[in-house]
Amino acid sequence: MGSMRKSRLSKYKQDRLIEHFVAGTRARTAASLCGVHRNTAAYYFLRLREIIAYELETESETMFGGEVEVDESYFGGKRKGKRHLRAFTMPYRAAGRGAAGKIPVFGLLKRGGKVYTKIIPDASGATLIPIIKRKVIPDSIVYSLSRACKHALSGSGLLAWLQRAGCAGLSPL
Repeated sequence: MGSMRKSRLSKYKQDRLIEHFVAGTRARTAASLCGVHRNTAAYYFLRLREIIAYELETESETMFGGEVEVDESYFGGKRKGKRHLRAFTMPYRAAGRGAAGKIPVFGLLKRGGKVYTKIIPDASGATLIPIIKRKVIPDSIVYSLSRACKHALSGSGLLAWLQRAGCAGLSPL
């Protein structure tokens, strides 16, 4: 196995940490097994994740064409939604699909092909449209469950269709 540049850890400890990372061991457990401080192991695991994300990003520069599905989802958070608390504590309804403490993730799927995902700051059209324009070839058909892309995709050269959840019918945006 290769070693990380600019690391004070010995090659042996780096290899052991990488083995534990691949095995799915938590950083704190790996630290005690390898004889390093828990913060060192956590930072090393973070750096490994950053390297993997960078490599995947450079690999995923391919464009999607043909029929492409787009959608966003929310991951994480301690409680699903927290919607029931809002009804009692706030007289108005806060915006955001019950996504308190959750991370929005946007995804593109080439039907019968590759998948591209990206963590996004919010699920607004201003955030999603540049990703779609960068990753999807013009004159492709884009299927979506939301109307957030409707206005921005109409003048972009992409043929957009609204796919209704639980319904086989499609309607042009």
